[in-house]
Amino acid sequence: MLRLVARRGYAATSVPDVIAAARVSRNAFYAQFADKEACFLAGCERDLPDMIHTIYAAASGAGDGWREELWLGTTAYLRWWQERPEYAQAYFVELPRAGERAVEQRDAAYRPFLDMFGALAARARLEDPALPPLRAAVPRLIVYGTTEYIAAEVREGRVATLTSSAGDLYHFAVALLAGPDHGIATTPSA
Repeated sequence: MLRLVARRGYAATSVPDVIAAARVSRNAFYAQFADKEACFLAGCERDLPDMIHTIYAAASGAGDGWREELWLGTTAYLRWWQERPEYAQAYFVELPRAGERAVEQRDAAYRPFLDMFGALAARARLEDPALPPLRAAVPRLIVYGTTEYIAAEVREGRVATLTSSAGDLYHFAVALLAGPDHGIATTPSA
């Protein structure tokens, strides 16, 4: 499903297309999914736990503090999408076009990332108590801003170079998490 949607678009992909590509019977498809939308949403959601695990694994144990953790997590996130160009096309470009349930599912998928940035902000304030209190909108601004930035890169055909955006996204997140004076900090391990 994701491969077909990435190549043809959600609207142009049909259940018979998916059945043919997957080499399954119509009955087998409908035993798993109610319709095309359900199959697409399941495909989009299937690998998200793996992605979150990849980010945590890359960033955990960042001995040099929250900035290093942010840098490692950001590069792992971008690399994850870069290594899955068809998934990136389906998720970032076609998912919003698939209807209201798809947008609701994407919004629900933001929750772990909002929690991640909330925890990262708390860690930053433990390491540097002089940082100002976190504004409530900051995790949402980072998650939504990063998502739309990546979506634009994918729409422009730059999924193969997503990791080159790590520095810009890192500085954007640091500036929001710690304040604008901290956003100009050097990039760890860059």
